[in-house]
Amino acid sequence: MHYQENAGQAVKKIEGRIVTPHGVIDGFLQLENGIITELSGEPAPKNAGFHPELPTIVPSFIDLHNHGGNGGAFPTGTQDQARNAAQYHREHGTTVMLASMVSAPADALAAQVENLIPLCEEGLLCGIHLEGPFINACRCGAQNPDFIFPGNPTDLAQVIHAGKGWIKSITVAPETDNLTELLDLCAAHHIIASFGHTDADFDTTTSAIALAKEKNVTVTATHLFNAMPPLHHRDPGSVGALLAAARAGDAYVELIADGVHLADGTVDLARSNNAFFITDAMEAAGMPDGEYILGVLNVTVTDGVARLRDGGAIAGGTSTLASQFVHHVRRGMTLIDATLHTSTVAAKILGLSDHEIVKSNPVNFVVFDSNGQLQQVHLDHQVI
Repeated sequence: MHYQENAGQAVKKIEGRIVTPHGVIDGFLQLENGIITELSGEPAPKNAGFHPELPTIVPSFIDLHNHGGNGGAFPTGTQDQARNAAQYHREHGTTVMLASMVSAPADALAAQVENLIPLCEEGLLCGIHLEGPFINACRCGAQNPDFIFPGNPTDLAQVIHAGKGWIKSITVAPETDNLTELLDLCAAHHIIASFGHTDADFDTTTSAIALAKEKNVTVTATHLFNAMPPLHHRDPGSVGALLAAARAGDAYVELIADGVHLADGTVDLARSNNAFFITDAMEAAGMPDGEYILGVLNVTVTDGVARLRDGGAIAGGTSTLASQFVHHVRRGMTLIDATLHTSTVAAKILGLSDHEIVKSNPVNFVVFDSNGQLQQVHLDHQVI
């Protein structure tokens, strides 16, 4: 591990290949009392991947769309079950995470949001993402169509109030009712508007993005391609509108880059400086194949792929961002690009200015061995 700790002092030194905002270096980090106090090294080879002999050190991962793991589900689980889910992903390198809900009546959403607030207050979660209920039932994916409703500002305000400032993102369909009023609430409470689960055409989606931009609301795309009309060269639809907006700097796009939800070639097509990876993980992440629940729907996991028992639609993911990172580096993505998509872009969206590996920043990084196996998660004074 090339890891040193000075006797009697809280000073640690780690050698390795290090991804910094200024490039990849082969050198060392010095840590003291949860802070990076020294960072030095020589530039790594161009397009560097994992170091063949030394550890590789990258910023910890940020997941803005995650429903659970290790048998715990954020939309329906107890506080202890939600805690287990968050800790599972933290142990696998995701130290910043939004807990994602699924479509449900406002009263149920408000109650579950209140259940998760203690985990937000202690820093185990970074906030909460409402995936619905103001989406399009014809693109419900693995959501219960009985709990999908037209846009209702009163209901959204109720859930926001229950969230006490921890609602950070909401998935809405661009074509839902009362979009202007929903975006007004997003603007007032600094909530990301994530467009998804939609059947909207290119013009409707483009207009919704422009309206959000006018109100200074950050726009993302909820798992781009999934639960949207397929991209067609004469009918680009919502996928085309969101891709165009991302390339113009007006939106960011989520990609479930797990090889199940999107083919690797599709990930390559959609990649840009405004694209970021998510897991869309559900309670089966980290668990064996078997029977599970997403919201109120029955899910069967076979060979690690979660599908609704009725209908067979993909029902969330079972990956971690660490596994996505390793997969794409092994297939040739540079460490810089893999870091961009698993932490840098998401940190920008959340306004986190201290997540990078630079001198004087808090300790928040992961360590891989030369084979791309996750070895350690360093967070503040802890090694997880």
